[in-house]
Amino acid sequence: GISLSLDDFGTGYSSLSHLHRLPIDELKLDMSFVRDIEHSEDARALTTSVLRIGEHLRKHVVAEGVENEAQRLFLADLGCEVLQGYLFSRP
Repeated sequence: GISLSLDDFGTGYSSLSHLHRLPIDELKLDMSFVRDIEHSEDARALTTSVLRIGEHLRKHVVAEGVENEAQRLFLADLGCEVLQGYLFSRP
């Protein structure tokens, strides 16, 4: 089988009103949120909200752009199990 991911979730045209109708398995949280979680309460709140939305809709959430241990720990504390970024491997 195949899995479908919605990339860059939270930016552009990703509409919450259609999210529950799309046949996707995974949301990829845009790196712009991850980048700012250390310094922005708004970014932390939005990141937390996206993770909870994914949880309630039974979608995996992948956090993109994880570059340091502080970001990794914050996301792990929220229960985000799938992380991508330079902290783990450079392209």
